[in-house]
Amino acid sequence: MASSTPDGFDVLVVGAGPAGMAAAVRAAECGICVGIVDDNAAVGGQIWRKSAEEDVTEDAKSWADCLKARQVTVLGGMHVFDQPEPGILLAESSDNRSVLHYEKLVLATGARERFLPFPGWTLPNVIGAGGLQAMVKCRLPIRGKRVVVAGTGPLLLAVAAYLKAHGAEILKICEQASWLTLLRFATSLLTQPAKIWQGIQLSQQLGGIPFLTSSWVAAAHGDKMLEAVTITSGSETETIDCDYLACGFHLVPNIELPILLGCEISDGFVQVNDLQETNVSGVFCAGEPTGIGGVELALVEGQIAGLAAASRIAEARHLFGKREGFRRFARSLQRAFRLRPELRMLAGPETIVCRCEDVMYAQLCPYTSWRSAKLQTRCGMGPCQGRVCGAATEFLFNWSLDSARPPVFPARVESLVAVRDIKQQDPQKIS
Repeated sequence: MASSTPDGFDVLVVGAGPAGMAAAVRAAECGICVGIVDDNAAVGGQIWRKSAEEDVTEDAKSWADCLKARQVTVLGGMHVFDQPEPGILLAESSDNRSVLHYEKLVLATGARERFLPFPGWTLPNVIGAGGLQAMVKCRLPIRGKRVVVAGTGPLLLAVAAYLKAHGAEILKICEQASWLTLLRFATSLLTQPAKIWQGIQLSQQLGGIPFLTSSWVAAAHGDKMLEAVTITSGSETETIDCDYLACGFHLVPNIELPILLGCEISDGFVQVNDLQETNVSGVFCAGEPTGIGGVELALVEGQIAGLAAASRIAEARHLFGKREGFRRFARSLQRAFRLRPELRMLAGPETIVCRCEDVMYAQLCPYTSWRSAKLQTRCGMGPCQGRVCGAATEFLFNWSLDSARPPVFPARVESLVAVRDIKQQDPQKIS
């Protein structure tokens, strides 16, 4: 297997979603050498993922065109899995690895869906809401399929509208937040007409579909795959036959790489200063890892990080006011879709929490920390490396991810050997 060592970058961006694209474009506009690396083959991240039949949005196309125009080096289909030395990252693709040298680093690693365990949640066709949308974009046939959408957050409505537009029969949308909480959230959007208009459009697209608040899935049923779900709404329960359950409890940031690099974490998010710089000198962070706030906030934070990494401080400061407006929306978002305590009671003693290692809820109850549970039960030590069960146990037991060890993604043995080589030799000589 060949190993490549591209020329060093003045600014390297990890993550090619909106925040990463914005950071790379603004840094490259300053006339410096910029690279962007992402585990997807194409830029855009999860939110701007292109389907087989549809064109990308105008915003996505505009930023992608800017990347090309500014001659940003795009390294697609590569996982960054380790930092053997400061200023060096190792990334691996399906058939290659790269040693990435940089002067400044922007982390725009995005977020993933949060899953909470309940009886039957591991059945086939119980899928994350965003995950099901992504699968449909990759040509999963959904026309005529009966779908229940459940969990919390604005993503539920967007996914339901997308699935309906592609022929799915949306049976119900179950939101765990209350009507009063949602009303307060809607009121907070009065200063952002674009958000209100998006809500109106979604409401029109979803007309006639039952939308339940203070409601969630209590169990999924089936023999070899999903056949029905039981929904709790207040004091009532209802069992509904369905083909798919699209379920997600908002988003959690991808902070494994920032933790590995030594970035300070507070309340589950990377801490940054006004210029989006972390406590690690020369390492910036933008987008969802600093706070779940949507694409508009991610774009502004990415631009600030890219300009600051390119030492264009005055230009970066001009965007501070715009960022604060979107941060207010992010704070409203967090308040509105905070998980209710009743959801901690969904898992029974024999409910699997860690799908990779088949660790059940009862096996985790005796432990007081993520670390002790991992050591004694192997929870979080499977292929996903805690990306699913880690967020669940954070909510269920109030545990926190206190450390990250390389590789932050599963890697081949020969790639791990390269880490040793770099530590023993002059990195510039590695090939």
